[in-house]
Amino acid sequence: MSLADVKYLPETPAHDPEIEAINDEAFGPGRFVLAAYKIREAGGHERALSFVAVDGDLVVASVRMTRIAAGAGRALMLGPLAVRPAFKNLGIGRRLVAIALEAAAKAGAPAVMLVGDEPYYGPLGFKRIPRGQISMPRPVDLDRLLSHEITPGAVARLMGEVGHASQARVAEHA
Repeated sequence: MSLADVKYLPETPAHDPEIEAINDEAFGPGRFVLAAYKIREAGGHERALSFVAVDGDLVVASVRMTRIAAGAGRALMLGPLAVRPAFKNLGIGRRLVAIALEAAAKAGAPAVMLVGDEPYYGPLGFKRIPRGQISMPRPVDLDRLLSHEITPGAVARLMGEVGHASQARVAEHA
């Protein structure tokens, strides 16, 4: 395998079984009780803003984006990001994040947030969301709530509990 052989593609329904297997391998069955999964379950992810890395016909990594809302703010939530063990530490995950952020900006998303490790995501343009600004529907380490702002001031509009955008009660321009 050479990194030159890895191709980055928009996710399609045909990728779903392999993506599920990668996520199961990376995060196990406990992932279904996490806050981010609860949000995704409420309305699913944005397939047009989700991507896979493939080596030949094998999906080796994936990243998904989900539309979210918190107070008057709107954003995308990045995750899960998962890479098959044999393909880790090659830059594939970082490349998928960069592709997803570029797609989010092109789609007009004001910001992208995630629950993740600052040492990994910080160099990719993510910063901690101020403690107490947002909450999640299930317990989460507040130091792991990170955001990448695309439109100035967009992260400050994210206030209160994060939920799937399809469940939002606040008007888009409130």
